[in-house]
Amino acid sequence: MKVRLAVVSTTRTDKTDTSGAVLKERLEAAGHRVSGLDFLPDDPDRVRAWVLEAIQGGQEQALVLSGGTGVSARDGTFEAVAEVIDRPLPGFGELFRMLSFQEIGAAAMLSRASAGICQGVVLFSVPGSTAACRLAVDSLIGPELSHLVWELSKEAPSGSAG
Repeated sequence: MKVRLAVVSTTRTDKTDTSGAVLKERLEAAGHRVSGLDFLPDDPDRVRAWVLEAIQGGQEQALVLSGGTGVSARDGTFEAVAEVIDRPLPGFGELFRMLSFQEIGAAAMLSRASAGICQGVVLFSVPGSTAACRLAVDSLIGPELSHLVWELSKEAPSGSAG
C-alpha cells in the first residue's frame, strides 16, 4: 500500500526526528511504500489541512500521523483527526492501548491513538515516541493495512449506502 507520513511536533525536525524514521522503516519492511514524510507543527488547523490535502492528491491509500495524541494542552492531533474522519475504527485505539499497557503500564491510558476512514483513505494517528510507532506498525498497521484497503475497495451493493 502507498502511505504518506507526518510527524506532528513543535520541536522535531527532519534532523532530530526518530519516530517518522521508525514509521518509514517499519512500513517498508512490512512491504508498504512510503511516498513522503512531512513535519507539521502541533496545530489542529495545520493537521486537518495536511490530511485533506494528502487525500485530495488521490495517490495515498493510507496516512499515518505521529505525535500530538497525548493529553497536554498542546496535543491537538486527536481533535483534528476526529473532525475529518467519516468512519472511525475504534478498535485500533483500543488495541493500541491494550498492547501499550503491556509495555508501559497504566500510562497507556494517556494515549489518544486513533484511526478511521476519511474519504476512502485509511488514517492512523499514533503517539510520537519511537516505541509507540514501532508497536503501532509492527503489531497493528503493518499486518492489517493491505486487508483494510482491500475491504475499502469493495463496491457497495446497488441501492446500498455502504
